[in-house]
Amino acid sequence: MHCYQKTFTLAPYKRGFHIITTLVEREIPEMKNISAGLAHIFIHHTSAGLTINENADPSVRTDFESHLNLLVPENADHYQHNEEGPDDMPAHIKSSMMGSAVTIPITKGKFNMGVWQGIYLTEHRNHASGRKITITVIGS
Repeated sequence: MHCYQKTFTLAPYKRGFHIITTLVEREIPEMKNISAGLAHIFIHHTSAGLTINENADPSVRTDFESHLNLLVPENADHYQHNEEGPDDMPAHIKSSMMGSAVTIPITKGKFNMGVWQGIYLTEHRNHASGRKITITVIGS
């Protein structure tokens, strides 16, 4: 059984949904040593998230952003946590909705995802800094 772990920081992304699959794969080349296992990808932030979804049509990412903004609008009167700007509390809610981690099977040294699937960074702040990610790969 092998276990590899790597923490790295993504460059800053603008608000929205961004496919980061290739970036994640590049950060953990040891994955090629795993014939069968799991990759756990975790984001160390409370205003951005991770999810897996459509990797081909960019309109899916635009629709995600538009829909979440309808569900969780900025400047809602009921928000108490608002000292860091109008996008702060909505970003916390959205990141909880999306989640802070994804787990992906590894087969023959590669992510075993569907042909139309990719890992998304879900960035919910207007002016975010780089996001810290930890990848843990376990398998044989």
